[in-house]
Amino acid sequence: MVDEISIGLSREQALVLFEWLARTGAGEQPAVFEDQAEQRVLWNLESALESVLTEPLREDYRQLVAAARARIRDVD
Repeated sequence: MVDEISIGLSREQALVLFEWLARTGAGEQPAVFEDQAEQRVLWNLESALESVLTEPLREDYRQLVAAARARIRDVD
């Protein structure tokens, strides 16, 4: 039996998180892992987001990410 939890994310949060995971997984910003299991969890999370997000397939993906980041970012 797998003990699962659910985490709620807005679509914008999911998009920003997916972009970060895709970038770091591609080696653009190498992450430091203490154990390969940490990397595996992030790969699985990226895969799960990829299966529900349609935005990465859109031509205006970069603009969508930029807009999501702007709406989520802390206001000074």
